[in-house]
Amino acid sequence: MENLDNIDINKCLNDLQKSKFRASFKLKKTDFDYIDKKGLDVIKSHAKDFIKTRLAPAQPTNDGKQTPMHGHPAFVAQHATATCCRGCFERWWHIKKGHMLTESEQNFAVNLVMGWMSRQIETNKSKE
Repeated sequence: MENLDNIDINKCLNDLQKSKFRASFKLKKTDFDYIDKKGLDVIKSHAKDFIKTRLAPAQPTNDGKQTPMHGHPAFVAQHATATCCRGCFERWWHIKKGHMLTESEQNFAVNLVMGWMSRQIETNKSKE
C-alpha cells in the first residue's frame, strides 16, 4: 500500500464489512463500559501500545496468536480490522511481513482500530 497517510479509512472499513469473518466482530457491553470509564484517548493510547508491541516487530512473538479475541476493545477491533497479526495485515493491507512497521504503517493500523471502534460506538448509541 502506498502513501498510507492518504488512505481513506472509511473505505477500508467498508471493505472489511464485506468479509463475513471480519464483520462478525462486535463490541460487547463490557467493552462499551470500559470505553466509557477510560475514555477514547486512553483507549487510543492502549491501541498504539498494542500495535507497537504486538504487530510492529519484524518477527512478532507468537505471530498469528498474539492478539486475544477479547479482554480489551482494541483486541476485538484488531481482529475486525485485520491488524491482529502480520499475516492478516499483509493479506488485507499488502504490507509485507519481515520488517519493523514504520510509524506511518503503525498509525494506519491504529487509525483502522479507532475508526472501527468509533463506528461501533455510533451504532450502539443509535440503539439506545
